[in-house]
Amino acid sequence: MILKGGEIARYIARPDPSRPALLIYGQDAMRVALKRAEAVLALTGEHAEEEMRLTRMGGGQLRKDPAQLMDAIKSVGFFPGQRVVLVEDTPDGAADAIKQALGAWEPGDAVIVVTASGLAKSSALRKLFESHGRAVVAPIYDDPPGEEEIRRWTEAAGLRDISREAMRDLMTLARALDPGDMRQTIEKIGLYKYGDAAPLTPDEIALMAPATIEADLDEVLHVVAEGRVAEFGPLMRRVEGQGVTPVSLCISALRHFRMLHLASVDPQGPASGLARQRPPVFGPRRDRMARQAQAWGTAALEEAVSALLSADLTLRSASRAPQMPLVERVLIRLAMIGRGRRR
Repeated sequence: MILKGGEIARYIARPDPSRPALLIYGQDAMRVALKRAEAVLALTGEHAEEEMRLTRMGGGQLRKDPAQLMDAIKSVGFFPGQRVVLVEDTPDGAADAIKQALGAWEPGDAVIVVTASGLAKSSALRKLFESHGRAVVAPIYDDPPGEEEIRRWTEAAGLRDISREAMRDLMTLARALDPGDMRQTIEKIGLYKYGDAAPLTPDEIALMAPATIEADLDEVLHVVAEGRVAEFGPLMRRVEGQGVTPVSLCISALRHFRMLHLASVDPQGPASGLARQRPPVFGPRRDRMARQAQAWGTAALEEAVSALLSADLTLRSASRAPQMPLVERVLIRLAMIGRGRRR
């Protein structure tokens, strides 16, 4: 049985122990590892290692000793419960050993879970599983997890009351992060919300989401975009004291104003445009930047991006102009424009 689309996540969440084997393969080792761990846990429960109901072996070993897989699936454990034999990083050369084990498999034997990297259509291992009447094939692609899978992760983290807006932000975050980072972020949110029965909010997701820019540097850019000229000087001195280089400051400012420009031309509005960027912008920061994009307008933001590009080129050239004052002068000029836009 070859799984497709949403069938993969649903099956791996509840594998059928009456089927002899499951092949999980894909180019992204992290995604394959997450699915493998989820499938094994669903089959055996939490204490399989301690109760010796989980046997691990490397797929490369089977070419030298094919009988070890047969011995593992037939062995009888001391503890009751489903047994699993996990064969990891399996090459095509192990297909014959796995074929023998599948031919000898009987109800009550250990389920075989096989993982592999990307397999071509001509792969002997893939052909073996796809042509078998009872084995299951789960190809793992680079698609972001869907809402159903995210809900399982949030429930496992103790997050059961999630507002519609919060789920929307989780879905957006899942498109920007690797699955492993997404799982860790959800677990961190679960710890933050431990003992709190109130629904999860977008603000809390924004608080726990991976940061992209240091707080003080981020605030400098907000001050510039919002035209708060009087606050610019003290913040700049603080950022300089932290060792931020002129080039880093210019790159961060250019990134910020490019994000505003992209948001300003989004047909669904600045907030929607910010949510679709990579990485996406969440919560209060998204609302704040959406207001900035709306106040500046597309034409003025194009001029700001042009000014920052010119400054960046000057910094990287042979110019002997003092670098930090050069960037500071450009940012002050933009802050003055931003102040005019607020009026």
